[in-house]
Amino acid sequence: MNRLREFDKIVYDRKENTDSIINYWINYSNPSTWQFWVMIAILLVPLVILYFKIDRSKVFIMGFFGYSVHVFFTFIDLYGINRGYWHYPYQIFPALPSVSLDTSMVPVAFMLIYQWTLNNHKNFYLYALITAAIFAFILKPILVSIGLFRMYGEINYFHLFLGYVIVLLIAKVITWLFHKLYKPEFSTQNKDSKASPK
Repeated sequence: MNRLREFDKIVYDRKENTDSIINYWINYSNPSTWQFWVMIAILLVPLVILYFKIDRSKVFIMGFFGYSVHVFFTFIDLYGINRGYWHYPYQIFPALPSVSLDTSMVPVAFMLIYQWTLNNHKNFYLYALITAAIFAFILKPILVSIGLFRMYGEINYFHLFLGYVIVLLIAKVITWLFHKLYKPEFSTQNKDSKASPK
């Protein structure tokens, strides 16, 4: 029972921390601040660009890859936030601290890089590494300089770069694996059999 009481206290302390973040958002990160609208732009602008730029003939593979980047980048971002390695002082939703980057800017950027390398027969890994370096060594320092991103302890930009690389490799491998498992002739036969039942 002592263990459960200790666990309950941890949960309570975490709730208090979440309440503090929400209070901070109400006071300093609400829609009356310019930082809030920058985060809105970071969320919406890449999605608008994606809508016009995505290759409709590759929409499923691009979507699957982008979703994989989103999921694994979110995992890494939440891990870093929970461990106190970094955080976002300004947020659209206080309970979702990095929604603009996790669900829009990073996945969209890597989706478009993946699409461009496929369409132009370029080396995906080379251009993905360049894009990861741009995010880690150019974008993140800019976000730090204007107060939209904070790092703590021994974490540095190279660690962020490694995080991007890990996410890219996992997303690419998973996309490749599911693409290999996909059997279009099987799905066509299924459609035919459903269309003309015996």
